[in-house]
Amino acid sequence: MSIVRPYGDTTGDGMVQLSFTLPLVHDKRAEGAAIQLANKMGMDPAMLVHAKAMGDGFTFFVVYGKVNHLVDTDKVQVVERDFPLLGAKEINAVIKRRLRRRLNVVGACIGTDAHTVGIDAILNLKGIAGEKGLESYREMSVTNMGAQVSVPDLVETAKACKADAVLVSQVVTQRDAHLLNTRQMSAAFREALPEGKRPLLIVGGPRFDELMTEELGVDRIFSRGTTPREVASYLVHALTGSAA
Repeated sequence: MSIVRPYGDTTGDGMVQLSFTLPLVHDKRAEGAAIQLANKMGMDPAMLVHAKAMGDGFTFFVVYGKVNHLVDTDKVQVVERDFPLLGAKEINAVIKRRLRRRLNVVGACIGTDAHTVGIDAILNLKGIAGEKGLESYREMSVTNMGAQVSVPDLVETAKACKADAVLVSQVVTQRDAHLLNTRQMSAAFREALPEGKRPLLIVGGPRFDELMTEELGVDRIFSRGTTPREVASYLVHALTGSAA
């Protein structure tokens, strides 16, 4: 059963819910425009279930309706985890045995991005979802540069810390700012350091496509829901080639 269709009220009924904003004052014409858009997107019939004015001249809509599209799960492309998920003790042991020194990590939010929740969740001692951050690993040395860090400053700090890995969080995505910043960052590291001397370049954020590592010039992309243990496990796998 690789072919599936959306489920709403009954199995296989094709019902989906869609939300969006239109630059229109909330009135009957705006509601009609929302239905028209849903129809053009393949929802037929489409029912308007929610409409609310969002400031001056904008309206938020929720539309519920039926689509005829099918999904072939055999053709879905995703990035599967290709490294073992280790515990903190195992990670520290691998670093101590294989690197014989502390693993150096530098993290930052670059460009104008001031949203440090993601990078703090991975790096800071308190961590997230019951997992402590990379600062809690005794065999890791972590430098968290915080928000709105320029790419040149990130490169210089990574060089000064002899970073094994650079972690960059990007939440601001307007006009694909996260993609532009990541490309600039990877290009700067390629220019500043020769191949073989560059740290692992890792980016994360809710809007990244994990399949874009080669296009963006990075080694790994982590999406929403990533935990510190996943990142730490990847680091020891990538840097030492060891499973445990």
